[in-house]
Formats: sequence, structure tokens, C-alpha cells
Amino acid sequence: MNKLTTIYPLAIEQTKKKILEDINLYLGARDQIASYEHYKSERKKYIEQIWINVWLNKATNDVPRKEKKQLLSERGFEVEGIDRKIINKLFRDELRNYKPFNVIHWMDETFLEQNEEWEDRYQRARLAFFQHEEEEKLNKKKIYFQNELENLALSFVENNVELLYLNVRHLVAKHLSADFKKRKKYQNTDTFALEDKLVEEGAFQPSAYTTLSYFFNELTGNIHKTVHWGRGYFEYETFYYEYERFIGSTLSELLPKIILNQLTSEFKDEFEKTFQEKISPAYVKRCIGELLFDVEAEFLEDIQEEYVRDLLTLAEVPFNLDIHKEMYTRDLVARETKKAEELAVLKQKRAEEARMMEDIFGQEYDPSVRRKIHYVLHIGETNTGKTHHALEKMKEAESGIYLAPLRLLALEVFDKLNDEGTPCSLKTGEEEKTVANARHISCTVEMFHEKEFYDVVVIDEAQMITDKDRGFSWYKAITKTNANEVHIIGSKNAKKMLLQLLGDADIDIHEYTRDTPLEVESKEFSIKNIKKGDALICFSRRRVLETAARLQNDGYSVSMIYGSMPPETRKKQIEQFINGNTKIIVATDAIGMGLNLPIHRIVFLENEKFDGTKRRQLTSQEVKQIAGRAGRKGIYDVGKVAFTADIKEMRRLLLQEDEPVHSFAIAPTNSVFERFQQYYHDLGTFFELWKQFQSPTGTKKASLLEERDLYEIIQGTEIEGRLSLTDLYGFLHLPFSSREPQLIHQWEETMYAIVKGEELPEPSIKKRNLEELELTYKAIGLHLLFLYRLGQATEAHYWERIRAEISDQVHERLKTDVKNFSKKCKNCGRKIPWESNFQICDACHAARYRRRNQEDYRDFK
Repeated sequence: MNKLTTIYPLAIEQTKKKILEDINLYLGARDQIASYEHYKSERKKYIEQIWINVWLNKATNDVPRKEKKQLLSERGFEVEGIDRKIINKLFRDELRNYKPFNVIHWMDETFLEQNEEWEDRYQRARLAFFQHEEEEKLNKKKIYFQNELENLALSFVENNVELLYLNVRHLVAKHLSADFKKRKKYQNTDTFALEDKLVEEGAFQPSAYTTLSYFFNELTGNIHKTVHWGRGYFEYETFYYEYERFIGSTLSELLPKIILNQLTSEFKDEFEKTFQEKISPAYVKRCIGELLFDVEAEFLEDIQEEYVRDLLTLAEVPFNLDIHKEMYTRDLVARETKKAEELAVLKQKRAEEARMMEDIFGQEYDPSVRRKIHYVLHIGETNTGKTHHALEKMKEAESGIYLAPLRLLALEVFDKLNDEGTPCSLKTGEEEKTVANARHISCTVEMFHEKEFYDVVVIDEAQMITDKDRGFSWYKAITKTNANEVHIIGSKNAKKMLLQLLGDADIDIHEYTRDTPLEVESKEFSIKNIKKGDALICFSRRRVLETAARLQNDGYSVSMIYGSMPPETRKKQIEQFINGNTKIIVATDAIGMGLNLPIHRIVFLENEKFDGTKRRQLTSQEVKQIAGRAGRKGIYDVGKVAFTADIKEMRRLLLQEDEPVHSFAIAPTNSVFERFQQYYHDLGTFFELWKQFQSPTGTKKASLLEERDLYEIIQGTEIEGRLSLTDLYGFLHLPFSSREPQLIHQWEETMYAIVKGEELPEPSIKKRNLEELELTYKAIGLHLLFLYRLGQATEAHYWERIRAEISDQVHERLKTDVKNFSKKCKNCGRKIPWESNFQICDACHAARYRRRNQEDYRDFK
């Protein structure tokens, strides 16, 4: 017990010190000396308790928890897993009788029969007692004088605040006039960017500033220390801080002198008699410090509203109370009049803006379905045959269009209809395939055009109408379609909203339920228990490849699906699983939309996903959408669902009643742009108006973040100058991955080529690894978007063949590269065991923990 041994003598010395302090207080308060024996008999219990308190507190605070547990364990106590508070209580109880210090014995050795020493201690204690009483009297006097000065100063300020402000106003005006004549103006910069050297811009131009607050934002050229969130920083100083100090020092010099002159001679004499010195301005300043601070803050706020031209005029007029008061009143009235005029102009401007906003956006987003159309709603869970029934109706019609949420599903329906003898064309924005004599077409929903007529329209995954960025495409397809019959396929939670959109139109509703029930497994899933027909779900491409690599290295044949995989490659991976060439499928949530696969069991390897801003738990709808892929009808009698953790909570999400969706997404339309161009002709203003536009009840605006980011790249360039507003927005709205720097650069280069009338630059083709092949596929996809938009179909067909070759190479690389794929730390790249639940290695985690502790320690200090 090294620490106990160390602190024991320290506790004894601290106890002795406290006892001596108690003796001095006891003796000092008595007019006559009390004997040592008398003191001991009166204070014995208290003195003995001093040792107990000092010893237990010091031991509890200073002895490490490990040493406490060791002592308790040696004495037969169970200490593992015991709460810290209980450990401390047991420890204190055990230490009460640990080597007790006999305070009475020490006191007897020190004072018993030491009458002369006791007498001397009494005299010193008595002297200290009288000194303390005098100090208390003096402190009471100090408080009295301070209160009197504070009250006098407060009364003076309340009655003469205008006089004080006029003095400060005049001095500030003279200071400002000198600054405009002598000081240099610096280019604005981030005040904390001390690494940037300040750039002079010449002399100040007073006409550039209306009120003083604008001038206060200018830089003085000095560096000063400020405090933000409790921490000190150095930054470039603005004139705000300089004038704050100037007003503070002016008041600190002016007001104490005025108060001193207001004092009576009796008050001054009493002060001098008490403290043996005359009252000074410095003393007055200390006493009225809080009042000075309040007046400074009020004057600083008022002075910022002063017009610069008024202060410069004032600076030339010597101070005369009556003249300056008249000038201030005149300036104040003029300022208030101008404020009222500006407010009236602002109200008028806002009213005009409101009328303009109403004109531009107004009634654009009120649903106006065609009442002669027959609507058929197919509502139900995943994997219930909704899409199959709708497509059968479309096949029977003379003409039809299928609107898919994904290019892959558009391709799937295109192949399905042609294989079943219904000629069908394809249009997705990245490719167009025209089939001879086809009266049917399979498209992505963004390709919908309201002027085209079809006998039957099929709109899939209509619950996507709530998607903030893509949902408006479903809204347009549902409300603006031109057809005899429209089949809308959606989940249960979209039913109420769809009925509201369609109003009193002619509607049939078909509701579907699963023929194969879902069964949640009661045990947590282990990778060791994997079976044929399993689909393992995770939420990143990296995790898919890691899992597939592990399974392949363990001898399993695996298919893979993830969002950035080329659709053709995805199709081949799916076909391998359907045909039995692979036994397991590893996928992201891309599997949850429209893909009907012979899956027996869905296994969630994760219960959380990153949604673009944060990691969050899966929603009930997401769990249902994915889990619903288990149990293909006609192959399995039951669909199984397994989780690796939190089975009870995930089962609840799977089984809970769907909450109806309450809003649908809206986005700019051609009509909106046409009306906008009656007022403005630049997209920058449009984005600002869109941001201000209040989305109607029951709707939510598309964010347009990606479009705005792209626009900022070309804003003010010849691209913006040469293209019409609608054409430019169309190019900004191209559906490509704008998070890839290479694709953004390609987009910008292509835009310059378009406005200059040059050939479009060819996309960069790289094939060294899987990532480069996938990026190449996306680059060709972006190139095709431009080609089809510009009507260059022949060139587009060539690049479609190139892209198909890239897709084949991705498929082949998945067979080879994935086997060599290993789970690595995302920080340092070291290999991590497959069974680890974390994305970083132990060494990086330990380093992060150390850094965090060091930062916490620095913050604490």
C-alpha cells in the first residue's frame, strides 16, 4: 500500500495544523485565558473527529482505485464489477481504524504543563482576534462608501445620460475625423487568417459608409487577442474593438471626475479619516466599474447607428452643450425619418417580391389530374406481384409506357417484354434502343413527357414521390400523364397520399398481401451458419466487397450487388444467382427495389446506414423493403429474415404498421422558368428565389444542391452567357455522380466544348483496377447523357458498345479482384480480422483514444 504509506504523515501534519487553528480561534475569542485542560475537555470530541475527517478524505481522494480494490480484496471483499461509490464507502469504513493518530497524546506532549507556551499562544491569538475585528469594521466601511458612490453615480447617469452621450459623441466624431484623414484602408479578409498579409487599398472614402457600424467592420492593421467560447485567439483587429476601448477609456476618465466633484465635504472627510488618504478618481472608478461597463455598452450600440456624415460635421464644431444638443436632436429626427422611408421602401419591395413569387411559383404545384383517365392503384408489400399484374395489363394494350425508378429495372422490363413477344423500346437518358414496330417503351421515370399519349401507363415504386431530390418526377408522371389508363404501383404507406393527389378521379384499388410469410429467426446470425439462397445485406460498396471476398476465400460462390455497379454487370451477377451458378448474394439496399430473386433468407449484417449526413438506424420502411425480398413465391414456402444484433428492435420495425407519407417532392418546371424569365435572366437569382419560396402545405422542395454546386463552377463564364436559362438548367440537372471530381471536370470541359461549337471531349478510360473501371463506366454514362441530349444518336451508339465492354470487364474483375480483397483499416491500411465489427484497427483506435484524452486534458486546463 505505497500510497497509504505516503499520505499518512501528510494527513497527520494537516490534522495538527487544523487543531492549532482551532486553539487560536478558541483562545482569541476569550477576555480571560482558559487553561489547556479546560480547552481539552470542551473540544475533545471535535478534535478527535478532525483526524478522522482529514484521514478519510485524503485517503479517498488520493489513493488510486486499483489500490483501494486490492486492500478490500485482501480483507475478503468481492470487488469485481462493484460500483465506484460502493468501493469508496467500503474503503472508508475499513480505514477508520487504520493506524489511528492519537491527537490527545500529541496535544498533551505539546501543551500539558507548558503554561508559558500556552500564555504566549493566548496573547498572539488575542492580538489576531482584535486585528480581525478591525479588518471587519474597515470592510464594512468600504462597503458603505462603495454603495454610496454607486448610488450617486447611478442617479447622476439616469439624470444626465444625454449630457454624457453628447460628450462621448463629440469625442468619437473627432476621433473618426482623424482616422479618415490619417489611417489606411485594408482589403477585407478573414480576421483569423493571420498567415495572410494585409493588403493596403489606400485612403478611406467617408462616402462609402452610411452608419458607423459599417466602418467598424474595417481592419485597423493591428493584431489583438479575443475570446471565443472561452478560449483565447489572436486575430486582426477591426475598428469596432478600437472604438470600444476609446469609449470605455473616455467614460472611465470623465465619469469618476464628475462623481468626485458631486461628493460633499463631509463624505470626503469621513473617507480620509477612515482610510488615512484622500478619495481619488481611481478609487471612484473601481467602485462604479459595473456601471461604467453598462454605459459603455449602451453608448457603443447607439454610436453605431450614427450617420458618418453627421459625425464628420460635428467634429468641426467646438463642444457647446446647447449647440450640440440641437444638432443631435436634428440628426436624430432626420435619421428616424430616413429609417421610416427605408422601411416603407422595404415593405413595398417585399410586397412586390411576394407578388412576383406568387406569379412564378403560384399555382404550379396544385395537382390537376385528368378526370377522364382511369387510375388503377396496386398497393402492397414487396414481392407480392404488384408490378407483374400492372405489366400484364400494359402488354394487352395497343401502346404503353413503363416508368421505372432505376435504369436496371427499365432494362429488366425491356428484356422481359421482348422475350415474351411484346416489342418494346428502351429510353433511360444514357441509352436509347428502338425496336422495330414497338408500341411499348420502358423508361426511367425522368424520361416521362406529358405530351406523349399512351393507352396504358405503368408507374412503379410510387412511394418515391416523397424523395426530396427525385420525387417530383413521380409527381409529374402521376398528375400530368396523358393516357386512357394509368397503373400506379406503391407501398401501403403511400396509399393515402396517392388518393389525395387523384382526388375524385375514376380509381380502382388492388391491394396485395404476401403469399409466403416472413419469419424472423430468434438467434443472432453468424457467418459460420451461411446457407444456399442467403442474401447478406450491408450498406456500403466496401463492406459488400469485404464480405464477398471472405466468403469466396472460404469456398462459397457469391454474386454481388451495389449501387455504383454498372447495371449490365448487376444483371449478370443476378443471372448467376438465379441460374444457381452462385449460392450466396451479398448486396446493399439496392436489392430492395424491384429485383425479384430466389432468396430464401435476408440477413442484415448491419442495422444502421449512412444517409449522406450521418449514420442512423434503418427505418421501418427500409427494413420491410429489403426483408420483403425473402421467400420467392413458387420456390420457398416461407421467407426468412435474420439479424446480427438487436433482433427484438428490428423485428418491431419489420412488423409495425406503416406510417402514411404526408408530403411529396416538388421541383422547378419549364412553366416556372418561363415565368421567372419575365423578371430575371440568371440562374443565380433563380436559386435564391427557390430557396426563399415557401413550399405549399403537403410538399417539400427539391434541394437543388447539386445543381447549385455545378452552377457555381460556371457562374459568370461564357457557358452561362451563351446558353438559354432552360438549356443551362437542363445540363445542370443531368443525373450523374457529382461527388466524383473527375466527372465534374468532365462535365465542365464538355460544357465549354458545347458553347464553343467544338467536338465533345472523349471520356477518360482507365482500366487498372475495379475502381477505375467503375469510374470509367460512369464517365461514359455522362458522355452519353450529353450525346443524347444533343441528338447525336450515332455517336452515342458507338459509346454504348464501349460501355458494354467496360461492363463486361467489371464483371470479370469481380471474379478475380474480389478474391484478393481484404478487410483493411480505413486509417492506416493494415489488415483487420474478418470477424472484427470495426472499420479501424486496434492501434488506430488506441491512438485516437489517446488523442481524445489529451484534447480533453488541454480543454480542462
